[in-house]
Amino acid sequence: MGDGKQTRNEEFQSFVVGRWPRLMRTAFLLTGEQHAAEDLVQSTLEQVFVAWRRVGAADDPEAYVRRVMINGHARRHRRKLREFLAPKDDSGLVREVADTGDRIAQADDRSTLLKALAQLPPRQRAAVVLRYWEDLTETQVAEAMGCSVGTVKSNTAKGIAKLRAIPALAETVTHGGRK
Repeated sequence: MGDGKQTRNEEFQSFVVGRWPRLMRTAFLLTGEQHAAEDLVQSTLEQVFVAWRRVGAADDPEAYVRRVMINGHARRHRRKLREFLAPKDDSGLVREVADTGDRIAQADDRSTLLKALAQLPPRQRAAVVLRYWEDLTETQVAEAMGCSVGTVKSNTAKGIAKLRAIPALAETVTHGGRK
């Protein structure tokens, strides 16, 4: 009996180690702050650990964890009823792939994009982040957000339209981040 528990613990640990950077990235994009992202991922993993037997046996454990994280973020946001602030610092964010090229232009582009994302309402922000940054299908985003595919399409379209209307972001896209 103790051997089965140890196996589950090892499976969970392997899952966390393998998915930590992606979970942190998603949480950071949802919350806009490094510390809030860490708190969100940790509280999500606490909830998931308790139910790991069921979660680990699911067809897609990562999708299950993502759904728990999105629901946790939505609960926090509803409780606080405050607008998102622009991300303050993402220097501690673990990168999956090393960046190449002009570092200053990339930092400026990233900062502009994060500030633009912070201006979106929570549901639009979640839809845009999951659909385009996490590269999930509309169906996967709908499952993660607990809504219909039509709602995902609507939130994504509205979010992209708002992002396109932000002058600093439009300038970055049309000029490739260089003036």
